[in-house]
Formats: sequence, C-alpha cells, structure tokens
Amino acid sequence: MKTSEQVLVTIAGVLLLSTGLVAQENNSVSRNLALTPPMGWNSWNKFACNVSEDMIRSMADAMVKSGMKDAGYEYVNIDDCWQVSRDATGNIVADPQRFPHGMKAVGDYIHSLGLKFGVYSDAGSKTCAGRPGGLGHEYQDAIQYAAWGVDYLKYDWCNTTTQDAKASYANIRAALDASGRAIVLSICEWGTAKPWLWGKEVGGNLWRTTGDINDKWAGQTKWPDGSCCSNGMLAILDLQVALASYAGSGHWNDPDMLEVGNGGMTDTEYRSHFSLWAILAAPLIAGNDLRDMRPEIHDILTNKEVIAVDQDALGREGERVWKSGDLEVWAKQIRDGSRAVVLLNRGSREQEISANWEDLGYPSHVSASVRDLWQHKDLGKFDGKFSAPVASHGVVMITMKP
Repeated sequence: MKTSEQVLVTIAGVLLLSTGLVAQENNSVSRNLALTPPMGWNSWNKFACNVSEDMIRSMADAMVKSGMKDAGYEYVNIDDCWQVSRDATGNIVADPQRFPHGMKAVGDYIHSLGLKFGVYSDAGSKTCAGRPGGLGHEYQDAIQYAAWGVDYLKYDWCNTTTQDAKASYANIRAALDASGRAIVLSICEWGTAKPWLWGKEVGGNLWRTTGDINDKWAGQTKWPDGSCCSNGMLAILDLQVALASYAGSGHWNDPDMLEVGNGGMTDTEYRSHFSLWAILAAPLIAGNDLRDMRPEIHDILTNKEVIAVDQDALGREGERVWKSGDLEVWAKQIRDGSRAVVLLNRGSREQEISANWEDLGYPSHVSASVRDLWQHKDLGKFDGKFSAPVASHGVVMITMKP
C-alpha cells in the first residue's frame, strides 16, 4: 500500500506531465509563426497616442493601395493608447471615443483587406503611456485578443518593478497559446535582460535588442526621466554586432521599427536604414503615414529586391564582416548560396569601399556575378572583390553569386 506521501508524489508527477503535454499541445498553435521576419506597419513612430479607428482603417486601405501589401507587408499594428480602463469584471476596455465600434470591428476590417491585426500591451501594471497594463490579466486579455481576431501582440516592459522578464514573457506566451489563436509575440523588453538568450525558449517570435529608435542618423538621446535612451539609427546598428547567432526562422532579433519617411533623415540615410535592416533579417515594421508618401519613400519601402534579402527563407541574420573607420561591409548568406552585401559609408564624404571575397566566405580566385539592388542592374562578373564609390551616409547594396 502506498503511503500518503507516495500518493502525493504520484499526483504531482501526473499534474506536471499533463501540464507539459498541454504546453506542448498549445505550443503547436504558434509553431509556424513568423517563419520570416514580420512585415507591417505600426502607429507609434508617427502618431504616438493619436490613434483612432478611422485612422487605422485608412492606414490599412493605404497599405493595399500603395502596393505595400503586394510587397509583403501584412500586419497593421495599433500601439499604445487604444485602451483606457478595465470594466467591472477586469476586461480591457478600448477608448469609446476613438474606437466607437470596438476593437473587433477594427480587426474585422483589417482582415477584410487580406491583412493581419496587431495590438499593444505591457507586462507591467501600466503601459508606457500610463494606460492599463497586462499584469495579472494575462489569460483574460489573451482570451479577449483572440475574440477580437488579433494576430500580433507587442508586449512592452514599462512599470514592471521587480518582475522577472523571462518568466513574464513565458507567461503571456502561454496565455496566448491557451486562447487557441495563433498570435505573434513581439517582446519589447529593450534588451535590458538580454532577451536574445531566452526569447526563443519562451516562445517569443521577435525581441527588441535596444531602447527605442529615434528618427536620426546617429547618437543617443536620454529620456526625460534621465534613463537611457532613444537611439539614432547607427547607434542601434552597432548594438546588433555579435547577435546574429540568436536569430532564425520564427525567432528574430528586433532593432526596432522603421523610421523611413518620418522626416528626421535624408532619403539617402533612409535608404541606408532600410538596407541595413534587410541585411539584419530584421522585422520590417514601417512607421510613417502611408496615406501621404513621397515617391522616393514609397520606392524605398517597396523595393522588392531588398525585401527579398530580408525575407530569405534561410533565415540568417547578416553580420559586419569588415570595418575601417567610417567604412563597413555587412554580409548575409542567402539560401541559394549567394551573399547579400551592404557597403556602408558612415563618413561625411564619398569614399570607395571594397568587399573582398574572403571576408564573405569565398575563395579569392572565384568569379562572381554582382547585381545592384537599388539600381536594379546587373553589374557583371568580378574576381576576388567588388569595389564601388559610396556616398556620404549612403550604401551600395548588392547580391553576389559565384
């Protein structure tokens, strides 16, 4: 006869086994999400808290009409400030003035265009804008998001006090999976707890590696409370060095959303920004007003040859393979064995940059065909290296195939 202690141990073992099986089963809900880096649009960089049902609908319309949907963009993501309170039973409540028909109606409209619907919340008690956070309501919120047809959740890290980041994000992933709906989880923890070390393990599909991006070429700006930092584009780029091995199909390093078209950089700098995010296999989440794009901005965001580098099925993140002062070479392995290469000139004057085959992983004697992805032009065959003049703050982006 078993003792009471033995019975308790047996029961505990059964419970642990069943929990593990449920977790394994639920994990299948989200198993095939974000196999390539997510592409879409988010409201924060341009509009911050000024979000509304009408604006989101018009942005979804513009994603289709502009050709961005055809170029691969699919998520329409509402960032902070859509939520105002919780009701008597604890359910999250959308702003009734700004979203008079409710969030499900917004999601239904986005889905009717063949696009996907994203929302924002926070692992803490309040969001970064002081709206109700998700702490203590993870499963309740996940059920609500699933009922609304949400496809993507950006989960921030404000007002979290003593919480453990890994446990908090594992909890929301389990809640999303338990809802029965496949929902991409975007971990927005700013890189503080090194989420690249555990993001894949807890079921994150992408994780921020830095503080917020700033619409400028370089430098850092401290936040009003003195904490650090919003980052210029190059500051964020530098923080991606040595992180490539943690990224792959279904789990991506996220250097934050795109600023292309928001006015703080030149078109040359925006072309560099977009090229570098593509070589990094970064999520391509636009943040400009899609309803009013200059042709030059439209052409950057919809360059299908550059997008193809980002979306390559091999799922490799590019790396910096050479640097000398302001001059750099970044390279990314492509599924067919070729390489995508960015020659980057961070300096104040035009300079020639060379990509040597050996730095790209090829023998120096190999002959390779080179194509310029911004000129959309085959440049011919080259032996040993490729060299080109690169404008100040500019890039030359090529593919080279032996």
